[in-house]
Amino acid sequence: MQHRSLVAAALLAVVVATGGRSQEAPQPPAGYLPRDALPNSLALLPPPPPAGSAAFARDEEVSRQTAHEPGDPRWNLAASDADLRFPHALSAFACALGVVPDPQKTPALYRLLARMAVDVGLSTYKVKDRYRRMRPFVAHGNRTCLPRDEAMLRRDGSYPSGHSALGWGWALVLAELEPEKADAILQRGRDFGQSRLVCNAHWASDVDAGRLVAAATVARLHADEAFAADLAAARQELARKPRYAPAGCAGAMD
Repeated sequence: MQHRSLVAAALLAVVVATGGRSQEAPQPPAGYLPRDALPNSLALLPPPPPAGSAAFARDEEVSRQTAHEPGDPRWNLAASDADLRFPHALSAFACALGVVPDPQKTPALYRLLARMAVDVGLSTYKVKDRYRRMRPFVAHGNRTCLPRDEAMLRRDGSYPSGHSALGWGWALVLAELEPEKADAILQRGRDFGQSRLVCNAHWASDVDAGRLVAAATVARLHADEAFAADLAAARQELARKPRYAPAGCAGAMD
């Protein structure tokens, strides 16, 4: 496995963050879990589907079905979802939640989501580094939604999808915090992963595997006292915040 202490030490937006971080963006803290407490993705996931298998044929078919023209609304949403710089990344859930996670206005919520992102991201890397799966845009010779990240993505394994893991992990925790909004939050978490298909950055099996790793990581986080304390603080914080529809909310896209 590649040495990734630089990610935790430098506190990039998330482990799979893709550069270009704004100098003004607040830095998220370290994760909650020590490395040896992270879920073992190699134990949880099978190898990625091999070429010629029925599972890989499904990956190719889903890739064709989810194709969008650059610049159309779903492509633009996927491009926004691809940008994991903080605080932008957390704004993906603003419409579903009715609150924009913000380090000044909702510091407990922001801290919770930022810290758990490190754990979720790191949990994907045993499998990523073992298999180093080629991404769809490389295999097909096309482009992604965020060209500035493509050089990094070529070096980063496709399986499992880190973006999908983050989106689903955040959705699970936010749905727990706001159960009355759970359907909309989980739908947004699903769409966050589907954006990786629209972007030609991941295969469907990558996205599915990312969600499994996210669920395992969130389950493990619930046994951590610091996570539990931050979860309770975020719940209290949200209870005091008025709900509103942030500008630009027009419902989730299929």
